[in-house]
Amino acid sequence: MTLRLSVAIIARNEERNLPACLASVAFADEIVVVDHASSDRTVPIARECGARVVETADWPGFGAQKNRALDACTGEWILSLDADERVTPALRGEIERALAQPRFEVYEMPRLSTYCGRFMRHGGWHPDYVRRLFKRGAARFSDATVHESLVTDRPVGRLHEPIVHYSFRTMDEVIAKMNRYSSDSAAALAARGEAPGLASAIAHGLAAFLRTYVFKLGFLDGRRGFLLAVSNAEGSYYRYVKAMLAAEARRGAPRDDVD
Repeated sequence: MTLRLSVAIIARNEERNLPACLASVAFADEIVVVDHASSDRTVPIARECGARVVETADWPGFGAQKNRALDACTGEWILSLDADERVTPALRGEIERALAQPRFEVYEMPRLSTYCGRFMRHGGWHPDYVRRLFKRGAARFSDATVHESLVTDRPVGRLHEPIVHYSFRTMDEVIAKMNRYSSDSAAALAARGEAPGLASAIAHGLAAFLRTYVFKLGFLDGRRGFLLAVSNAEGSYYRYVKAMLAAEARRGAPRDDVD
């Protein structure tokens, strides 16, 4: 018999993504949406679709917020999903079969993501295995503000059907998210007491480009592969530049400009 399944989703201003996301997991026994201060119709849409909504006023970071969602679930098994992700019918079948006769307490699955209207199959974006399905108590998210990961000490099984991830529809979305994430990542560097220099920022940006476009074969995705490599390089560069400037501000370092 299939064990009881909860789906955990965190959201903020996701009225465009949420209906399709929730429809894709309607087979679950419970859907929990943890919302942070949405100003659009995210909360009423979630409730109209049958989800239980938990509203939070503060933002502790992605990892801690996802753990809040896990704690709000009552199912024996939990599937953690982002609002811009979808469970395909094929993945649903694989999940149901895994829970009917579980061989593991934690499962990972591939993720197929879009970038400016195209599914990316290289550049480190595919198969991009992510741990998302697990038995209650078998895993928790790290407390990272961004780029959180699911941490477990249990053996991890692997599903084969992908989560579909509609990550970036436009370049405006790419730039906006890059700005937010680089700021959060820079704050995390500062919290660890790191103070990188300009050379470090340039080196990390160049390394990100080469890793995405050359070593992980991003060039096979054509023009989109090049755009992705550039945006990855920019995100890494700005992360370290922002951390550098924040460290200079804390030290009261003099500015280079001349009035």
